[in-house]
Formats: sequence, structure tokens, C-alpha cells
Amino acid sequence: MVPVQRTVGREADWNRDRTLIFGRSGTTVREHLLNVAWRLRTIGGMDRNARLLISYDGTDFHGWQTQPGGLRTVQEVLQKQIQRVVRHPVSLLASGRTDSGVHAYGQVANFHTSCQMECTKLRHAIGARLDRDLTIREVSDVAHRFHATRSAISKAYRYRIYNGKIRPSSPDILRRTRHIWAWLDIFRMREAATAFVGKQDFAAMANTGNPRETTIREIFRVDIERHFDEVHIEVEGSGFLYNQVRIMVGTLI
Repeated sequence: MVPVQRTVGREADWNRDRTLIFGRSGTTVREHLLNVAWRLRTIGGMDRNARLLISYDGTDFHGWQTQPGGLRTVQEVLQKQIQRVVRHPVSLLASGRTDSGVHAYGQVANFHTSCQMECTKLRHAIGARLDRDLTIREVSDVAHRFHATRSAISKAYRYRIYNGKIRPSSPDILRRTRHIWAWLDIFRMREAATAFVGKQDFAAMANTGNPRETTIREIFRVDIERHFDEVHIEVEGSGFLYNQVRIMVGTLI
């Protein structure tokens, strides 16, 4: 399962920030000057917001979020190495949490720092301290108000199913697919998947134990493709409930 998150970009955040300085009606001169000073302080790098685009093989990770007991998680490993480079504590935020064993191709994270190292050098400095199953693909400066979780506009999960009669022996396929020997009819699966598309209540497609304010979510697309012996199911939406996509995929199968 490969989660890919997209987030609001720099231009959109700059336009939103600009309204705080110039666009708010009834703003006093003092408030206007304070906002301008705050913006200049941010641009000057005294409170820099760094956005990371990361990928990892989740086989040996216990999910994203730091956990007690010394379990190896993506947040714990990455945050530790970032702090070694920038030389101060950081709070690393992600566009979403992943479960144990889930891989990521384009997960977004961000942290605030006073470090003025250039983005490419910052990526190299942090990346050189990471194990081979975790990599930073990109580092960029974003608006102060950018928040990897709250600024996300969509998330996508891909399930890879090995649909052959003989169990695969390739280590890469074994780590990244689930073997189902019975033939899958992708045309019937596509027809059934249309019922998921749109904004609706997905309470029946979520595990209990992770209460949310609302169980209404919007699914933008469900794509199902066959690539020789593999079937790929990709689901994109505004956000998901706990185990929602896993239950959706299991229902289609």
C-alpha cells in the first residue's frame, strides 16, 4: 500500500498570507505594521518553515507516529536526524499517519527551524544520516502558515495485488504486494467502485476505536488497473477514516 499526499503549494499559501497584511477590512495601522513586520521576519528566515517530500519502505517501520517502547517509526527516525543537523528541537508534522508496513512514495512533512542552510544542502545533510529505507526527495521553503496536515488537499493510497496462481518469489514483489491466487475481474470491480465515488458517510467502512468529529468523506476517484500478474487499486480522496481504504479494497476483492 503506497500513500501519496498532495498539499497546498507555496503560491496558494502566499496568497492566503497576503490577505492578512493587505486584505483584512478594519485592520488598524498598528495591526497592519505588526503584520508586515511578522511577514518580513518570516521571509528573513528567523522562523523558517521547511517542507519535506519523503519516500520510504515501510516494511521495517512501525508506522509514522512516534510510539513508546523504542519502536522504530518514520517520525522518530527522521525527527532525530533533523535535530542533529539544525541543532535544536523540532516538531515534525506529516500530511497523514501510516500504519505499520505501509510504504510511502510522496508523503509531505514540515517543520519550523532557525537553520539557514540552503534547501539542497539541508536535504543532503539530513539524508546522509538516514538508513536506505528512508529518503528525502525534496526540501523547499514554504509560507509560515503551511501545515502538512491541515494544508493537504488530497491523499491517495495504492494497493498492489499479485494475482497469479503461483506465489511470487521475488523479494521486492513479496514486500510490496499481497498474493491472491483467485482471478480478479477488474471490470466488475470497477463497476462496484463507482458506489464509493463522491461525498458520503463512510462510517460502515471504518474500524471503531478512532472517533472523528464526522464520518463524511469525499472520494475523488477509484482506479483499478491490471499490469500482467499485478492488479493496482488506487483510491484518492480528501481524507480517510481509520482503515477506510483497506476495508474498501477488501470489499471490492
